[in-house]
Amino acid sequence: MSEEDNQPVAKRPAWIVILRVVLVLLVLVVALAAGTVVGYVVFGKQDASDIWSWSTWQHVFDLVFAS
Repeated sequence: MSEEDNQPVAKRPAWIVILRVVLVLLVLVVALAAGTVVGYVVFGKQDASDIWSWSTWQHVFDLVFAS
């Protein structure tokens, strides 16, 4: 075994790790919102303002969990 193998691995600063996690979460939220808009407006041919209506999501919930 050589001396190079025993070198400690440089750790990233905590703020870089936190920043990366926040950015990944932000990208996921933006992708979810964009997918919702595309699915509801483009494919569903509905008005974009209805996306934020509680009755819309209640209807979706009823469709998914209907017995």
